[in-house]
Amino acid sequence: MLGIGLVAGILALGNVTMVSAQPLSIMDEVETTADYAEDTSYSLLRGNHLNLGSVKIQKVSSNEIAIYGLTQGHHTCDTVYLYLYLERKVNGSYGTYKSWKFEANNVTSLSRTLDVAVPSGTYYRVRGYHAAKDGTIKESTIMRISGV
Repeated sequence: MLGIGLVAGILALGNVTMVSAQPLSIMDEVETTADYAEDTSYSLLRGNHLNLGSVKIQKVSSNEIAIYGLTQGHHTCDTVYLYLYLERKVNGSYGTYKSWKFEANNVTSLSRTLDVAVPSGTYYRVRGYHAAKDGTIKESTIMRISGV
């Protein structure tokens, strides 16, 4: 009965379009006209240690950007990892422009905000590697956001 009521309720709404979101491939080269881009990645399967990873890039001025990364665990982990890669678009392709690696022991989360001076006139994006290790088990995720 509950299923029939749910279907009847959806049909009562009129035209309903189902949309399936497709995650961006690490190889996709997507830009935005906005001054910022951000995204959060959760493990496909709920992990025991790693909860989520998040990255953000924001245009501060024509030659400065701010990048942010967060790795969040479910509990205090032996080691939490946050690797940030600033990528620059040159001749139609992105490549690593600068990178930073942060690790912390006996913490639940690790975050960093960086202000970076950059040459103007091109797109930049951020790729993040997020991991949490407890004992011998290390869970990780990689994500990349649109270029600004």
